Amino acid sequence: MSDFLIIGGGVIGMMLARELAQSGAEITIVDRKACAKEASWAGGGIVSPLYPWRYPDAVTQLATWSQSSYIHLSQDLLEETGCDPELRQKGMFMVDVEDHQEALVWAKKFHRPLREVDASFVYQKEPHVAKDVDNALWMPEVCSIRNPRLGRSLRESLVKNPKVTVLEHHEVESFLTAGNRVLGIKTNQGEVRGDNIIIAAGAWSADLLQLVGKSLPIEPVHGQMMLFKAVPGLVNRVVLKGGRYVIPRNDGRVLVGSTLEHFGFNKQTTEEAASSLYETALGIIPELENYKVEHHWSGLRPGSPEGIPYIGLVPEFENLYLNAGQYRNGLVLAPASTRLLVDILLGQETIIPANPYRVDR
Repeated sequence: MSDFLIIGGGVIGMMLARELAQSGAEITIVDRKACAKEASWAGGGIVSPLYPWRYPDAVTQLATWSQSSYIHLSQDLLEETGCDPELRQKGMFMVDVEDHQEALVWAKKFHRPLREVDASFVYQKEPHVAKDVDNALWMPEVCSIRNPRLGRSLRESLVKNPKVTVLEHHEVESFLTAGNRVLGIKTNQGEVRGDNIIIAAGAWSADLLQLVGKSLPIEPVHGQMMLFKAVPGLVNRVVLKGGRYVIPRNDGRVLVGSTLEHFGFNKQTTEEAASSLYETALGIIPELENYKVEHHWSGLRPGSPEGIPYIGLVPEFENLYLNAGQYRNGLVLAPASTRLLVDILLGQETIIPANPYRVDR
């Protein structure tokens, strides 16, 4: 029996497994499908909240801690596994932002590098951006990461670690309980037990909690994205405009996203969204019209009130924990969300105050 049983093999679940194993613990991680094939795969990989000043301070605190940690994490994973998560430290432009004064106040408060720039500065760095820019906000330290490769490298790191057991295609059917302790889970492939149980199953976390009689406002929020097979140099930085964005990859591919829809757990793509995403892409980088759309897909974010995740002990249980509800910022907040819960689990001083993220807040 493992010291920790983690339900959910997304980026947060795998980071938890990796950090806890590094502390010397024995870990079992289970996923209903294959690891990192849901929201962790489907997102864009911007290592910053979109318009970060519009989020509560609790989100900013997690994001600020996480952003610098990706530099070390991506290098460590490359050395451990040979799989490069492709962290790009190129910055982010936010074009024609109406509430730019609020952004500047936020940046000063949290000591974040953000400044106003004129159109000539934008075109100097991104000459292919549409020629209708008046001004922009520039965050030079914002990174992006190729999230499918991050997921692949994290999984490979776990598979190589003798302290970690990875169980994929294990769907939870019920929890095994005794009083206020959770002994383990019953899955479609048998029972799995652990001394401490952690739910980190993204949009599915609320359904799992209902199996032990708990209810939380975590719900699936549908997002669709599109990928262009472009060439290196067409876009070099994240460009955000009108609430949507383009993200370049090292091989020249360009992502455009994303929609916000409520379809429950139905991961459908729609022609309406495809048309809208295509128009968004050309509205930011008109030359994308010359390149093929390679893929159009969807994913499910774990929506929560104000985007503040739930991290910590589930009330009325001694050993059941939750790490979910990061909404649009799962990858952004993952390192800090992971470290915060690890600190709680190991009885250490937490990196930031844990109270804003309590499950019973």
